[in-house]
Amino acid sequence: MIRRAIALLLTLLCVVCTMETPWAADASVLRPRVPPEQIEAARAVLNPLPATPEMIAKGKALFEGKAFCRACHGLDGKGLGKDIEPGSLKGPLPRNFTDKRWQAARSDGEIFWILQHGSPSTDMASFIPLVLTEEEAWQVLLYVRSFGRP
Repeated sequence: MIRRAIALLLTLLCVVCTMETPWAADASVLRPRVPPEQIEAARAVLNPLPATPEMIAKGKALFEGKAFCRACHGLDGKGLGKDIEPGSLKGPLPRNFTDKRWQAARSDGEIFWILQHGSPSTDMASFIPLVLTEEEAWQVLLYVRSFGRP
């Protein structure tokens, strides 16, 4: 009886530990979205704008407004906008910008590439030049990076 209870408890613990919370980034958080043949070029691209409070504030205004990033990524950047019901999406969830593993793994150039081309195998569309100018995209990127800072 005790063995059966311990086995059940261990099974439940394994299930709980492997579950993703509804606002977590998808399990492949460290997998690059830039095609392999373009990744080195993307990684070489650096943000030309300084990470000043003014630039980050401009990025925040774009994130919450014109670029409508918050619709999917949420006001808090955790990857689940307020209008999205947990469990209602199929496939990868919108990126959780507060995930420090993702912040460390992705270069600014890779994120910029995604803003230009969209993110393959996800619902992330391209935003440059249809929605954002290149300068605005860099400002949004500065704000996205602010989610990963303490």
